[in-house]
Amino acid sequence: MSDQISTTAEAQEASALPSARVVLAEPGGRPTAEVVPLPPELAEQPIEEKSPAQWAYERLVLYIQNFEEQLDDEHEVAMGFTGGDVGVLQIEGLGYYAPDIVTFYGKDEEGARTQLIQHVTQLNVMLVAMPKDEAKQEPRRIGFRLAAGLRKEKGPSAGS
Repeated sequence: MSDQISTTAEAQEASALPSARVVLAEPGGRPTAEVVPLPPELAEQPIEEKSPAQWAYERLVLYIQNFEEQLDDEHEVAMGFTGGDVGVLQIEGLGYYAPDIVTFYGKDEEGARTQLIQHVTQLNVMLVAMPKDEAKQEPRRIGFRLAAGLRKEKGPSAGS
């Protein structure tokens, strides 16, 4: 119990903030997604109003963007599959279908079009640094495109 008195607005704001924590073997490195403040557009809608798929999607966007910030210009983000030896998916898109499905779009290591559809209760993602397409001058930064989409999006949309 605390002796601190909060206004109703402060109490509501505090209840909407996610709980996150990280402990690293080598402290002092780049900030991780758990310690970076939520962008205002994500904090606007209370967590209780978000479907598990939407909340998982939004946090995945933040993790991908944070991972990409640490890559050099020769690498792009890809996703390794957990729970099996099925390879790597180079992430080209990410979506969700409320209330409980998250979808990854991309290409596998041979360039074949790939889509992973996953229930949020089974969500396991390993982000991998993959060499960029040599034919392209700049690496693709999907995390920043996804984050821009979060700023524009006020509700479900298709084809953004």
